[in-house]
Amino acid sequence: MRAIWKGAVAFGLVNVPVKLYSATEDHDIKLHQVHEKDGGRIRYQRRCEVCGEIVEYKDIDKAYDDGEQTVVLTDEDLDSLPVEKNREIDVVEFVPSDQIDPIMFDRSYYLEPDSKSTKAYVLLRRTLEDTDRTAVVKFALRQKTRLAALRVRGDVLMLQTLLWEDEVREAAFPALEEDVRVSAKEREMSAALVESFSSDFKPEDFTDEYQEQLRTLIEAKLEQGETLDTEATFGEEGEEEGGKVLDLMEALRRSVEKNREGKKPAESKLKAAAKSSAKSSAKAEEAKEKPAAKSASKTSASKTKAKKGA
Repeated sequence: MRAIWKGAVAFGLVNVPVKLYSATEDHDIKLHQVHEKDGGRIRYQRRCEVCGEIVEYKDIDKAYDDGEQTVVLTDEDLDSLPVEKNREIDVVEFVPSDQIDPIMFDRSYYLEPDSKSTKAYVLLRRTLEDTDRTAVVKFALRQKTRLAALRVRGDVLMLQTLLWEDEVREAAFPALEEDVRVSAKEREMSAALVESFSSDFKPEDFTDEYQEQLRTLIEAKLEQGETLDTEATFGEEGEEEGGKVLDLMEALRRSVEKNREGKKPAESKLKAAAKSSAKSSAKAEEAKEKPAAKSASKTSASKTKAKKGA
């Protein structure tokens, strides 16, 4: 990873020098556009509307148009803003972690200590862990003021930029204002369906199937060219059961039954393994007891012979 920003986390008189790294990356296969007729690459050109010339990116400035006038803002103008020059991540407040709505999370960044001593960094990390708090911070990155959540992930401090309050749309749907009656039985069946799907979340259990299939398609087309048979590559799609309109209760009942049936083979294997283990343990115990019983029998026989001899 390469650092994209350097500065310091500042709260009170405490300063924690840090480097900022992007915490995520895009795994999608990169595709470009071509002319369907001859496969020629499609290129986009930045052409000036006034003189008609193609303009290089380095010669492009930003501008604001209010409908009557246009104000051109150069890179020098933007760099002169006081906020952009500030290299501090200012802690505004420490809030309970569950008070930040996940809808506000935007991009994620890791913070690496940028000092010979990591004591201040570790102290801030442990304080956030001990208090179960998240720091709400402000900082400037790429000519924008950012609001962010500073929190702990494992042993690392991380920043998650937050959307501003006016950037989150309100969900106003008339359909949700209607009074809907949900029966106790429907809620019970719905809870049973949730229970049948219950598990612990493990990110490594999930894969991007579309990207995997896209890679398979690309590799097959590289080998076979335009003669590629997609049905042979991916198999024919099975026909889904359709046509019937099920009521909610029937759909819930069938869903629960279907999911339970899917889990039965795994459960039966576990039960069989448990039975096998129990049998093995019983045999081992029995084997231990037999020598002990033989030994006791021999001792008893020797005592009887001794009495007769006396």
